[in-house]
Order: sequence, then C-alpha cells, then structure tokens
Amino acid sequence: MSSTATAKFDLGFVTATPGALRAIRQAGQTPTEFLTRHASGDWGEVCPDDAKLNDEALASGSRLLSVYSLRSSVRIWLITEACDDNGQRLASTILLPSEY
Repeated sequence: MSSTATAKFDLGFVTATPGALRAIRQAGQTPTEFLTRHASGDWGEVCPDDAKLNDEALASGSRLLSVYSLRSSVRIWLITEACDDNGQRLASTILLPSEY
C-alpha cells in the first residue's frame, strides 16, 4: 500500500505491545506500514464478516480490527477503540493475538 493512502479515521493515541514491536522489528518491517493500511481501510486478513463490521464502524464510530501477517508469518492485530458516538477514536494498539 502506498504511503499516500488517505486515512478514513483518526487513530487516536497509538501504542504497541513489546511483543508486537519485537515481532515487527524481527520481520524487518515498521509499525507505520500497518498503521497506514489500517487507517486507510485495508483490514488485512479479517474474515468477511469482520470486514463488514469494520466498514459499518467507520460510520458508527465503533471499534475497528485489522489482522496482518508479517513477512515472518507472525500475525499481528491492530485494534482502534471507539471513544464516543461521534466517531472519535480513543486509541489504536498493535498487539500479538496472544496478548489480547
């Protein structure tokens, strides 16, 4: 995905778990790559039902979930939590599924 992709929502405060940061670094990638994809509406490898929920959440302000596989085949999640009914986003967190 191009770094010029247009964001569809605000990520809020961005954080990542140490395990996710370590896995991303070991794969030779950066968190920015996944944050850009997530914010532009590229939900990665979520199932069709979750992709539909994410698309609906863009309008309702609900939680968003993306799933990405690193070059190392390790999977990461990117979750953006809702803050209010006006679509304000509280925070986005990159984590390993085992850290949820």
